[in-house]
Amino acid sequence: MPLLLFARLARSARTFLTLMRRPEMVVFLPAITLAAFWFGGERVLVLVALGGPLILAVSGVLQQSEQLPPALPDALGGLGLRAHVVTVLDTILKDEPISGKTTACVVVQFDDIDQVLDRHGRAAQTEVLARSAERICAALRSGDMVARLEGGGFAIALAPVRRLDLESVVQLAARLQSAINIPISLNAQRLYVSASVGFCLAQRAPEPRGKALLDAAQIAADEAARHGPGAIRAYAPDMARHRADRDALREELEVALDEGQIRAHFQPQISTDTGAITGFEALARWYHPERGLIPPGDFLPMIDDAGLSERLGEVMLFNALTALTRWDKAGLGVPTVAVNFSAAELRNPRLAEKLKWELDRFGLETERLCVEILEHVVAETDNDVIVSNIAALSKMGCGIDLDDFGTGHASITSIRRFAVRRIKIDRSFVTKVDEDREQQKMVSAILSMAERLGLASLAEGVETPGEHAMLSQLGCGDVQGFGIARPMPADETLDWIERHRARQSAAPRIGQRAR
Repeated sequence: MPLLLFARLARSARTFLTLMRRPEMVVFLPAITLAAFWFGGERVLVLVALGGPLILAVSGVLQQSEQLPPALPDALGGLGLRAHVVTVLDTILKDEPISGKTTACVVVQFDDIDQVLDRHGRAAQTEVLARSAERICAALRSGDMVARLEGGGFAIALAPVRRLDLESVVQLAARLQSAINIPISLNAQRLYVSASVGFCLAQRAPEPRGKALLDAAQIAADEAARHGPGAIRAYAPDMARHRADRDALREELEVALDEGQIRAHFQPQISTDTGAITGFEALARWYHPERGLIPPGDFLPMIDDAGLSERLGEVMLFNALTALTRWDKAGLGVPTVAVNFSAAELRNPRLAEKLKWELDRFGLETERLCVEILEHVVAETDNDVIVSNIAALSKMGCGIDLDDFGTGHASITSIRRFAVRRIKIDRSFVTKVDEDREQQKMVSAILSMAERLGLASLAEGVETPGEHAMLSQLGCGDVQGFGIARPMPADETLDWIERHRARQSAAPRIGQRAR
């Protein structure tokens, strides 16, 4: 009997200590102190008042309270984290042979969420994520689990079901995208966000483990983001290999950019009226240590896929301004140098400030830098950052050249909106222009429009004297192409400029402008 009583007392003591370790027990300290005084008098009151906090401190309650993480917005604070998703998936996968129920993991990644931060601030970005989390939860079943991922994405562990196929998860992904796409009203503004979604069915995971399933869904989401915005991708085994190949390629490209393997070649642009050099365009070339000179068509898409467009832009700008400085020191008087800017570079909110700093560093006027922008960027963009950047560059004095004109369907409104200074007629309209009457009509129409809008013109891809002569007669202001000179390293431009000017002084003009 005494043993039984002792056991009961021990259990009661353990229960009491367990309760006392819970942080919420701190709330009951005043009531416990009052009860001690009521039943035991002042002596017991003093013991409880002094001993109670000591017991709580020893049990770790006060320390735990101090270590609680800061509160998050309700819609985000109620979500799990990556570890919770892995645990839930592990449990479902472990029970699958017994329950006969399966699952899938879905990863939602926001397209250009960093732009919300750049344009509207951290509070707005957090609010967008919180609203989106609410919409995601509302679009799911009660048993589905949503967790926050690093970088602002969400992972979803679907509740176990007996049958789950590819089509049903694709429909779920589309439903989530539709919920997220609804505009968010914030500070009297309507923000539009979109998301790319990747998922992996349990039966297609590389391993029957929660972490492997989540990693596979993440790989699929990364693939979707590459083909986005708003893309959906299911995990496939070769995605991991392609991702590894891209990672290896990115490292190789980073080394190439850092070590100067990728550098600028320069192609001259000349006036059809006088034959004088009006500028050079900087074009990227890769001097691979093993494969030799790699043409831009073979590596520029890889630069874009690897997310290195801005890094390449920095290299090309430095090369271009360095060359311009060398031409000045040699007394060659090259008026301008043109550098291509990608959409990724144009989305940098500090682009104008960055270019101004670089030009000041080289001691060059802003008018001597031409910013070339592909026509499809102008035609398709609704990004306020790109619009304001181009306007800021134009206001600084940089020339804005619209590259590959005629292929991107830019409207006249877009041309005026972006303060374009010169259009570059795409080579597809220039080829055989001296022989093909339809080509002549097309180029004449483009040049007529440019003249009415007060825009300068340049034809690229000029390869024969006949094309050069016809473009001069049609009224095109400048030309460039293999018929003038191939792109060349900066060192070779010095001799080429001298030879060109020697030929120019000895040769008659190519033709007279048609009136």
